[in-house]
Amino acid sequence: MIRLINIFLFIFLLTSCLKKDGDGFNVFKIKKGHHRSITRIEYTKTSTLTFTFILTESCKYESIDPINQYDVNKLYGMSDGGDHSDNSARIGWRYLNNKLEIMAYTHYNGNFQFEKICEVEPNNVNSCQISFLDDMYQFNVNNNIVYLPRYKNTSKRKYLLYPYFGGDEVAPHDIEIKIKRE
Repeated sequence: MIRLINIFLFIFLLTSCLKKDGDGFNVFKIKKGHHRSITRIEYTKTSTLTFTFILTESCKYESIDPINQYDVNKLYGMSDGGDHSDNSARIGWRYLNNKLEIMAYTHYNGNFQFEKICEVEPNNVNSCQISFLDDMYQFNVNNNIVYLPRYKNTSKRKYLLYPYFGGDEVAPHDIEIKIKRE
């Protein structure tokens, strides 16, 4: 019983740490010099993740190594059975050629792949849906749709994945992202 209470308190503390703005968006901040906005585990059984997001002006950046400008930062998504570095689907973004590009990003049996979905303007509200279909992921951002293959695995356990900056590089300045799950 004590273990159950401790787990409940741990989950409550993690979920209560998110700040919301006046419009009900969770505000995620990736601090300068870091990769993650938060460390949190929230399991889900959904096969469709629907949310709106806002990339603020702070999501514009310049990488130290110009080749890293092509890296995809992670916005929001879900693991797909087991560890997210094996199988997952996320919406990502990068700032390339003075444009905020929105990307479909997956890990497929341990290998990542991505494809551009659309471009968005900073501070605009964008609608998004990631659907886990039989053998594909469907990414829909502002009615622009991309499909990427889904690896068949046996585990049904999924958890949410939150904003993450970079690959090789850390955030060059504080980055603020707003997400509201529908």
